[in-house]
Amino acid sequence: MFLKRRSRQLLDNNELKALWVLLDKHQSLPLSPTTSSMSGGGNSDEQTINYKDFQTVALKAGPKYKKYLSPLVFAKLQQQNSGRVSIMALFNYVMRKTWLQQTRIGLSLYDVTGQGYLRESDLESYILELIPTLPQLDGLEKSFHSFYVCTAVRKFIFFLDPLRTGRVRIQDILACSFLDDLLELRDEDLPKDLQEVNWFSAPSALRVYGQYLNLDKDHNGMLSKEELAGYGTGTLTGVFLDRVFQECLTYDGEMDYKTYLDFVLALENRHEPQALHYLFRILDINGQGYLDTFCLNYFFRAIQEQMRKHGQEPVSFHDIKDELFDMIKPVCPTKITLQDLFNSGQGETLVSILIDLNGFWTYENREAMAAETNDEPADGT
Repeated sequence: MFLKRRSRQLLDNNELKALWVLLDKHQSLPLSPTTSSMSGGGNSDEQTINYKDFQTVALKAGPKYKKYLSPLVFAKLQQQNSGRVSIMALFNYVMRKTWLQQTRIGLSLYDVTGQGYLRESDLESYILELIPTLPQLDGLEKSFHSFYVCTAVRKFIFFLDPLRTGRVRIQDILACSFLDDLLELRDEDLPKDLQEVNWFSAPSALRVYGQYLNLDKDHNGMLSKEELAGYGTGTLTGVFLDRVFQECLTYDGEMDYKTYLDFVLALENRHEPQALHYLFRILDINGQGYLDTFCLNYFFRAIQEQMRKHGQEPVSFHDIKDELFDMIKPVCPTKITLQDLFNSGQGETLVSILIDLNGFWTYENREAMAAETNDEPADGT
């Protein structure tokens, strides 16, 4: 009842249109070019409104619009102390605010405990009921819906619940960009390139699930360590995969789809703090809270073995060790903490060097690759 009452307080489409008509009708006269340049105002062709006319609109609009047309909103949106606000910026602000409140109410309807959190099962219900409203997902088979929901929910859980408490704050869901990405699927004409980079799109979800099925050679619905070794280009080291299976939730030594999704999200987003947190836990073989020379050598030996297998001359650990410490510049010269990885901005590079032959090869040949890029003609031929 409370949420329904709050919902009635929001502006509907007709009320938003009425606001636009009012703003358009009461827009202020354009500033003269001289006044505009002196006040630091923007484009002289832009429709703007001064504070006096803004107050007139607020008065005529009525009490329902009061919170959107407050002096504080005007102060926030005014253009470089010009004493004016762009009508378009103001209208977009009101629309965005209304959308956020609508979404918050929509999410809160799934908050069973009423404490501002959604559990994994609550998020699953929300997304399952959202699917019919997203035209871009119309082509998905009904039988795939449960896998789609699992794929979508996992991104929320992985990034917004890194401590694995089993719940995500509604406030955090609204603050991140994931809902924008999800609701982008309402656009029937969403370009293919945008679909490919959107984790929630049908092609993306089918790609991830298809990779999982391709890796599952014995078709038992789970992945063994040997099967997971085929992930990507097949260049992840055995030592790293051993640690993944030690640290992550498995069933009789095999990985299910949810655990696989965490693994994919970590490896595809190595620059993100949550992914580095996941990978650092795997690299920290002794659970000390830092990586020392022993840890680095332990993982790098597996890179050396892969180099031998591919007929390459292995790089000496002593040659790479100092480079790693110089790259990260840890607070303590002999220990690399998770915070050091964040501070350096090079966490993704260090992790890639230690777990993936391709990652190490890319690092070793970075200068040659950069030179090749610079040598390419401007027309791309």
